[in-house]
Amino acid sequence: MNFLVDHQLPPALARFLESQGHSAKHVRELGFKEAQDMVIWRHAVANDMTVISKDEDSYFTAASPGANGRLVWVRVGNCRKQSLLETFRIRLPQIQEAFAAGARIVEIR
Repeated sequence: MNFLVDHQLPPALARFLESQGHSAKHVRELGFKEAQDMVIWRHAVANDMTVISKDEDSYFTAASPGANGRLVWVRVGNCRKQSLLETFRIRLPQIQEAFAAGARIVEIR
């Protein structure tokens, strides 16, 4: 898969996803440090990237009628980086399966 990790999440998540055989970039790597959510979303859609975000606005964008794109909506509370990476290590197969089955939004709790 091809992921785009949003502002609220650490660049280490993108590195972890790459270590698992996926393509992944953090928004800062693409020069989107100050970019609005819609700029990030449009870039992801145009480049077939799945956005990973904790931002509720990203959820509303992904869930809006006629929206394109995919979202992993991270709903875990504030946690240490290692805990977040462990959550993704455990849930990554389920995320892949859900998108392969046609899901557009996958929620991680």
